[in-house]
Amino acid sequence: MLLTADLADVPVLVLGDPHEARRAHRRYAAAGADVRAVAEPALLSAADVAGAALAVVVGPAPGRWRDALRRAGARVPVVQEPAARTGGRVSLVGGGPGADDLLTVRAVSALQDADVVFVDRLAPAGAVAAAAPGAEIVPVGKTPGHHPVPQSRIQELMVEHALAGRSVVRLKGGDPYVFGRGGEELAACAAHGIPVDVVPGITSAVSVPGAAGIPVTFREVSRMFTVASGHVPFSEAELTHFAGLGAAGGTLVVLMGVATLPHLVAGLVRSGADPATPLAVVERGFTDRQRSTVSTLAHAVEDTAAAGCGSPAVVVIGPVVRLATAERDAFLAEVTAHGC
Repeated sequence: MLLTADLADVPVLVLGDPHEARRAHRRYAAAGADVRAVAEPALLSAADVAGAALAVVVGPAPGRWRDALRRAGARVPVVQEPAARTGGRVSLVGGGPGADDLLTVRAVSALQDADVVFVDRLAPAGAVAAAAPGAEIVPVGKTPGHHPVPQSRIQELMVEHALAGRSVVRLKGGDPYVFGRGGEELAACAAHGIPVDVVPGITSAVSVPGAAGIPVTFREVSRMFTVASGHVPFSEAELTHFAGLGAAGGTLVVLMGVATLPHLVAGLVRSGADPATPLAVVERGFTDRQRSTVSTLAHAVEDTAAAGCGSPAVVVIGPVVRLATAERDAFLAEVTAHGC
């Protein structure tokens, strides 16, 4: 439940076990309410309910709380909310390509239950304040060549908080298992017997090209796509594989690949890729600064340097890139003529 109302100084009763009610308590307090917490129906008094505008019953036994409210003389609306989870656990949450409204319903639910959130640089950080008010927010994002919080330390912190009984969310951009190191974090938690939920996210490998008008597959043009991490240069074997993928009509999507783009395009051409193969760099997908630079393997280095392309960006290589260019109509006419 997201609160968008201004409840400044409005007396709100939060009724239930303090640990189970911690999520509701934080949320209403963040909305400005004058929160009055009561742990047991027998403890509810006339002083508690005086002037109250709303009663929030957390967890089971709403009937007992309604009886207690009547005995105390309260005449207020009553809403019921589920209890926050007890016991330490970790949720690996995919935040999608960065836009707050592309978080899944399950991702929002995990944030609402969080006591602490470890946030990546490309995660939708704006959604955290709305969905997890009062939770401890720990930025652990990395930029190319700069990792202020090493991955090993992130995992140690996650484990420490979960073992202390807290509900931990690791919020990442994209999907936890697509270059998100979610597998390593799962293993670290499992080694300490910590339960882990995995919440898939919308990967930028598909969504960001789509936002630029580029489908990674297209019937009878590209029936496969490969997603690769370009944060370090590719090996000759990898370049040969990618060139073969292109020759078969597939699409290559490279994340974190702007810095190594010169090495990639030179290696693809050296491995037999057609220099005229279309290439696009889509920067800052799903933001108001989204931008696409379209070129070919032969001219990509020159064109992207002239455009000042930088991270974060997604590189797309293959004939489907033509759908994001002035050649779109010609491309569609060609594939239609072939029976698409």
